[in-house]
Amino acid sequence: MSVLVYTETENGKFKKTAFEVASYAKGVADMISTTVTAVAINADDTSELGKYGVDKVLSVKNDKLNNFNAKAYADVLKQAAEKEGSKVVVVSSSADAKFMAPVLAINLEAGYASNVVALPESESPFKVKRTAFTNKAFNITEITTDVKLIGLSKNAFGLKENSATSTAEDFSPALNDADFSTEVASIDKVSGKVTIADAEIVVSGGRGLKGPENWGMVEELADVLGAATACSKPVSDMGWRPHGEHVGQTGKPVAANLYVAIGISGAIQHLAGINASKVKLVINNDPEAPFFKAADYGVVGDAFEVVPQLIEKLKEFKANNA
Repeated sequence: MSVLVYTETENGKFKKTAFEVASYAKGVADMISTTVTAVAINADDTSELGKYGVDKVLSVKNDKLNNFNAKAYADVLKQAAEKEGSKVVVVSSSADAKFMAPVLAINLEAGYASNVVALPESESPFKVKRTAFTNKAFNITEITTDVKLIGLSKNAFGLKENSATSTAEDFSPALNDADFSTEVASIDKVSGKVTIADAEIVVSGGRGLKGPENWGMVEELADVLGAATACSKPVSDMGWRPHGEHVGQTGKPVAANLYVAIGISGAIQHLAGINASKVKLVINNDPEAPFFKAADYGVVGDAFEVVPQLIEKLKEFKANNA
């Protein structure tokens, strides 16, 4: 009857989202007086999960699962849930998890609630709080199926250490050829940078930067903050930055703890994609820019003057507090 949680890895290492969903699963398990079982696929070391409340790890080692495959991963989790008798399954809201979750929900005949932001409001009936209308509102969703599947919104719950004595168990689910009807031909990844998907801080630039030759200050500010870099849709459309950095409703969604927008006017599609970010700082020389209405903090000024001063002050602060 344990709560089952899918803990994502990359190159054998757990992602930050793995520890956040484990923290959340522990909270749910405490509510319903049970334990937490994690599924880890091709992870190098599973011991760190115990720090976040995981009691048991089902460790899956299979070279066929080196590349994410929604059908195969959903099959693994289905078999794990059946093995553990799990009535609550928790996954993240990463792109991979959102792709896999509907397949898993069908496999388990489970009700699926995505974009969940808090522990269940009640156990019986089972109700969860979710974001709605591109993060402009919340709703309370009741899941009435026997098995409940929860997709936790990024940075909604945080990492909560709750040390448990974690045991690891080898788990070898039966996989069939139908699970691998889709094959990965190649994968291109950006290396050596904080990715938008994992970043707690994102520094984003728009057309106000006037050209790709001015992107150095965006990257320098991101480096000082330990942040990922991003851009608005017009910037990627003009080829100033790669499309992988485009955030917004038609690009990558961002749910960072801090989102810094430099020279971005704030079109509704962009705001919809970053609305889940907790704190939004806007730097723009147009006081009428729509982004200011959504901002927590706003600086009206020339980015070419404001950003270098901000970088200087942050470097001074870090040097004095090292």
